[in-house]
Amino acid sequence: MIPAIPSAGRFALAGARMLAAHVPFAAESVDRDGFVLVDLLIDDGRFADVAAAVAAPAADAPRIDLAGRIALPTFVDAHTHLDKAHIWPRAPNPTGDFMGALDTVARDRAANWTAADVAARMDFCLRTAFAHGTSAIRTHIDSIGPQTRISWPVLSETRDRWKRRIELQAAPLFKIESALDETHMADVVAMLDAHGTGVLGAVTFMVPELSEGLNALFALAERKGWDLDFHVDESADPEARSLSVIAETALGRRFPGRILVGHCCSLAVQPDDEHKRAVELCARAGLSVVSLPMCNLFLQDRQAGRTPRWRGVTALHELSDAGVNVMIASDNVRDPFYAYGDLDMLEVWREGVRVLHLDYPFARWAPAVREAPAKAMGLGLDGVRPGAPADLILTDAREFTQLFARPQADRVVLRAGRRPPPPPDYAELEALGIAS
Repeated sequence: MIPAIPSAGRFALAGARMLAAHVPFAAESVDRDGFVLVDLLIDDGRFADVAAAVAAPAADAPRIDLAGRIALPTFVDAHTHLDKAHIWPRAPNPTGDFMGALDTVARDRAANWTAADVAARMDFCLRTAFAHGTSAIRTHIDSIGPQTRISWPVLSETRDRWKRRIELQAAPLFKIESALDETHMADVVAMLDAHGTGVLGAVTFMVPELSEGLNALFALAERKGWDLDFHVDESADPEARSLSVIAETALGRRFPGRILVGHCCSLAVQPDDEHKRAVELCARAGLSVVSLPMCNLFLQDRQAGRTPRWRGVTALHELSDAGVNVMIASDNVRDPFYAYGDLDMLEVWREGVRVLHLDYPFARWAPAVREAPAKAMGLGLDGVRPGAPADLILTDAREFTQLFARPQADRVVLRAGRRPPPPPDYAELEALGIAS
């Protein structure tokens, strides 16, 4: 059991087990999982000292002995859909597949997505993520027809309310063909200029307009100084190859910004020569790739009465070996694309280990839930160092297999040295016509 932690003031956490990559000193003794033992002095919500563990307690502060329990820095979640979250009870996916999800979301959006509805569900999500230990999130915002002018002001207001707790970014979501629709794009640009966070994006498919639509978005991002974030090849069809087209476009235009591509499922089922070519293009173009293990495990290769034959995730190992910045993220939460989830990046990491074999060594993949998404999002990380906010996740595990064996529901999250409120009760959503 994790020892009781003071609610404020000056105190020392002794014998915390942290990854050597997360501490600001050269560790002399590192265990087989990459951990070192650390003493952390916290004063008025900030780290006052971070040093190798010593036997002598701090003389001027209460000492809480963590006895080698794992302490983690906070998480970064680079791909979510906060505007869709928690609608499953009123809008269940009748087939559980991708097309069923698209159709069900479209109907619910048209019927129910008022500003108040989107704001309430978005805030519910952020309180949940904050309680679980996430400090930065990027969400995609459905930017289709009238919804564009409803959701973006909500995003802006929510981002302002959550400043200094969660860094919130957003990217618009629409079909790549719509990049060629002047009326549609005028709405999108107006909303991004007024409420955006410097990120432009779309859903890409192998449609005739793909190259023209991509060039239009790249050109717009170049003029505005924006980054790009695409949904890519969320399909089991090996002929879905828009990933390569995106990388070729970036290389041809020498695009100066950051590009994050999500899903890239079909890469895992392509012939070896095409697979290798796409991976090499991603590396040359400097793309970052985010895999969504839980949602794609749910959606991909789903056929009624047939057991799925593959896991739905992309070729993360091959991409990483080629030098591509890779990560995992939450994606959808309790909506027609994924009926489960809780914006809990420790759950995402735990399931990513199982689905994608992100282990041996475990420490190699730890950046996939923090440093890699922060890089893709252009974020600086305070980290665990003197003067930084005392943001930590304390667990009752002492090695990685323990960390991932249990859901760590008893973890202790500290934000600026204090415990945040617990995740909100689902009953709050009943007022939106969403049964708990």
